[in-house]
Amino acid sequence: MSTLRKLKSREDVSFLVNKFYDKVRKDELIGPIFNAQIKDWQHHLSHLTDFWETNLFSTMRYKGNPVQAHIDVDKKSNSEITQEYFGRWLHHWFSTIDEHFDGEGSIRLKNAARNMSSNLFIRMVMSRA
Repeated sequence: MSTLRKLKSREDVSFLVNKFYDKVRKDELIGPIFNAQIKDWQHHLSHLTDFWETNLFSTMRYKGNPVQAHIDVDKKSNSEITQEYFGRWLHHWFSTIDEHFDGEGSIRLKNAARNMSSNLFIRMVMSRA
């Protein structure tokens, strides 16, 4: 019998987002970018909980433009963000999900992250031209 939880609520998504960003903030490659850009972690974690809750449950809580946000971060980082950064981000996202959750919601959030990371990276690189 699995001891992993199902993603059923905003509280579950918030737990996931917080555990995930605990890893990201400590990561030697991507942590410095996040730590330099994000001044109010409490607000950021709530905002990203809105984002992933909207993705998983179609709640429409998220208000924002993730493409522009990533383009802005890339510009502030001297366009140094590579596919490796996105790969590291995905690794932490997948491992955090796998450590705590299973079921359909887990699969949906992994697929959404995979698709999103590819799209964000492409759009970010295109904006450099």
